[in-house]
Amino acid sequence: MRVPLSILDLAPVRRGQTAAESFATSVAVAQRAEELGYDRVWYAEHHNIPAIASSATSVLIAHVGAHTSTIRLGAGGVMLPNHAPLLIAEQFGTLEAMYPGRIDLGLGRAPGSDEATMYALRRNPRSAETFPEDVLELQGYLTGRSRIPGIEAIPGQGSNVPLYILGSSLYGARLAAALGLPYAFASHFAPAALEAALAAYRAEFQPSEQLERPYAMAGVNVLAVDDPDDAQTQLRSVRRARAIGLFGRRFGLTSLDASDEQADEILAAGAAAHVDEMLTHTAAGTPGEVRGFLEGFLRLTDAEELITVHPAPDAGDRLRSLTLLAGAMEPAAA
Repeated sequence: MRVPLSILDLAPVRRGQTAAESFATSVAVAQRAEELGYDRVWYAEHHNIPAIASSATSVLIAHVGAHTSTIRLGAGGVMLPNHAPLLIAEQFGTLEAMYPGRIDLGLGRAPGSDEATMYALRRNPRSAETFPEDVLELQGYLTGRSRIPGIEAIPGQGSNVPLYILGSSLYGARLAAALGLPYAFASHFAPAALEAALAAYRAEFQPSEQLERPYAMAGVNVLAVDDPDDAQTQLRSVRRARAIGLFGRRFGLTSLDASDEQADEILAAGAAAHVDEMLTHTAAGTPGEVRGFLEGFLRLTDAEELITVHPAPDAGDRLRSLTLLAGAMEPAAA
């Protein structure tokens, strides 16, 4: 049986590119993914990061939904402590009304930003502590069983938009297990706790109305290419972008203005080890090489679904990567 393949799209903004151009690429990615049989495309909430344009997640989902027909779209995810649960229920209830049966809602506990941006978002630094309660409040609105008397999500009430818990630690795994929700692990950038988190999720899972048995999703980077040399060229670009994204502000640099030479200097100064650890789960190469890597990744995780991130610097290369991946994994080893 083919393992479900999905895509996490951060709506990247490349050097010399505008947000509008990034969104046009996101539409093209979703349309190609729909043609190729991918299960879903998710967009992640980030703030104050020049190279990522997916901050207004629900707005981007609405835009892509208008240009696609069948593929599922959702948040991967909404950082719930940044928002009132009622507002998110209304937003995703609206999306479900627009695109019935196509909307997912993945929820994260992290801020998706730095401390100063948290302040600008009016986020209480302690708001993450109520994440489990906020998830339940949100779930109540979407199922039509509000936990707050007299308050309903309109639209959203009874829409039953499916919830997913996202995470990169045992915290999210155990919460997803306790609530009987699908769990998506961010192994595409935070691989350290992958095996322990998935083991905890499966061991502690409690069935729920939404889900009878554990459903684990795992993130993996993919640079699928026709020419093996292109894989290394693209990987160098990805490493540079990660280095600038992580450490560039110390030097007044962003991914939109830093040169390759400046990025290489940051890597050589000590960032390389951190960047390479983040990229542990990266399939880079020809379709056969990518399939071999992902078969090993599936044996490691036993994941029910792969969430693929295609970080190639060029839009055409991103589209080619997801096209080659779909061919390589059909039929896929499960």
